[in-house]
Amino acid sequence: MLDETSLTQRLVAEMLGTAFLVFIGVGSVPATLILNGNAPFTMADLGMISLAFGTAVVATVYALGHIGGNHINPAVTLGLAVSGKFPWRQVPYYIAAQAVGAVLGAVTILGVLGHKASDVGLGIASYNGISWTQAFTAEFVGTFILVFTVFGVIHRKAAAGFAGVAIGLVVFAVIIPVAPATGASINPARTFGPMFVQQLAGGHVLWNQIPVYLAAELLAGVAAALVYGVLARTPADRDVASPGIDLGDPEPTAQHAVNA
Repeated sequence: MLDETSLTQRLVAEMLGTAFLVFIGVGSVPATLILNGNAPFTMADLGMISLAFGTAVVATVYALGHIGGNHINPAVTLGLAVSGKFPWRQVPYYIAAQAVGAVLGAVTILGVLGHKASDVGLGIASYNGISWTQAFTAEFVGTFILVFTVFGVIHRKAAAGFAGVAIGLVVFAVIIPVAPATGASINPARTFGPMFVQQLAGGHVLWNQIPVYLAAELLAGVAAALVYGVLARTPADRDVASPGIDLGDPEPTAQHAVNA
């Protein structure tokens, strides 16, 4: 049960889950570019990168969800708080843990792949050749679909046991159309961590683009929570999931339920 874990345990789980996501998902980008050399980037490459992200999400949901909920994304944390499913007082701690985890994951990419990873961009999210409004739209839509799906799979009527698979698959799917526009960050921690580490490594970082990413992703998390709440709410939903809801086994029980 999540209420048996301490806040410290939950924050460490969030940090590790985000670090795993960044190392595996973001790390697959420079790994692909290094292996490809001068070969052109193909749809098959994009598919493998998407699979890496999706697989990391599935693994961390089931490995860490019962400890801290495995939000591993500030947009998810904020959406849960707005909907009343997560305590506001813990939001800053969760987001800080996620940011630290993203930095740790990006540092680990450099540790494993060396400076070549930085030379090919370290997998940071950026947009080129499109307007900031198009980039905002891409990140908003991608993040909205992700967070909306999270709310769907944690609903009390959702099929039990498939939350992790559904979330991982939607991450895989969303990256395919969004990545050509913005790199498909769809996660403020994933946006920040690699940028920060790339700066420390002496690489080029377009910091003027980060407000577009963060605004789009966080607003999408709030919007998805509100829209799903309107769409699915019934009188029985006065009881909501407890703080730190386990995305791997989200069905609330009498012990988990708290008054909204």
